[in-house]
Amino acid sequence: MAAPAPFRFGENWQSFVATVGEDQIRVAEDGLLRLLPRDRVAGARFLDIGCGSGLSSLAALRLGARSVEGIDADAQSVEAATALLEKFAAGGPWRVAAASVFELAPERHGTFDVVYSWGVLHHTGDLWRALAHAAAMTAPDGTLVVALYRKTPLCGFWRWEKRLYAGAGPRAQRAMRALYKTVFAAGLLASGRSPARYIAAYRSDRGMDWHHDVHDWLGGYPYESTGPAEVEAFLEGAGFTLERALAHPARALGVFGSHCDEYVARRRT
Repeated sequence: MAAPAPFRFGENWQSFVATVGEDQIRVAEDGLLRLLPRDRVAGARFLDIGCGSGLSSLAALRLGARSVEGIDADAQSVEAATALLEKFAAGGPWRVAAASVFELAPERHGTFDVVYSWGVLHHTGDLWRALAHAAAMTAPDGTLVVALYRKTPLCGFWRWEKRLYAGAGPRAQRAMRALYKTVFAAGLLASGRSPARYIAAYRSDRGMDWHHDVHDWLGGYPYESTGPAEVEAFLEGAGFTLERALAHPARALGVFGSHCDEYVARRRT
C-alpha cells in the first residue's frame, strides 16, 4: 500500500497570505522577539526552514536581519512566501527556494547566524534527522530556534486523524473541521468562555488566525512529537547549549491537540 501523501500546507498558506496586513506582521515580529533579543536578529544571516507563508522571514527582515533565506518543500508555500515578501519587502535581501531540510548541507549552503524552524521539523517524517540537518546549518556561536509538538497521551489518535484528514477530499475536510470547531466551542462554553470572543481575539505567534490554524493542525501529516528532556539531550550532544525552553503542555491530555514547545539554543564555538 502506498504511503499517504503529506498534507498540502501551501494551500492553507496561500489563503492566509491574502489576509496579511500590518497587524499580522507586528504580531509575527513580537513572536520572534519573544524568542530572540532584537540584537540577535539585527545584522544576522537568517535561515527560515519551512518558511510557509513567509511571515517569519518578513518579521526577521523588519527586525534588521542582514539577509534572509527561506526554504520549503511545498511548492505552493514557496509561492505564498514569495508573494508576501514581494508585496512587503520588494528588493530586500531575501531569497525563497523550494527545498527540503534534508537537502541542506553547510558545505554547499554555508552556515547561518540564526536558524529558525517553527512547527516544521515534526512534519518531515523523520524529526531527529531533520533536527540534525537544521543544527548543522547553524554557525559557531549562532542560534538555533525550533518549535516542536509536545508529546501527549493522545498523539497516537492525532497521528491517525491527520493521516485521514490529509488524504480526505475538501468536503470531508470541511466536515472534520466543523466537528472539531463544534467540540472546541463546547469546551470553551463549559469553562465559562465565549467562543466568539476567543476566535475574534485569537492570534498565533505567527500571526495566523484561528480558522487557518485549525486547518493546519488537523491536516499536519506526517506527525511526530517529543518532549523537553529528549530535545535538550539531543541539542547537548550536537554541540549546543540550551538557552531557553518555553514549555507549552497540551490541555486536557491533548484532547484538542498538542502545542509546540519552543527551544532557543546557542552553538558552542
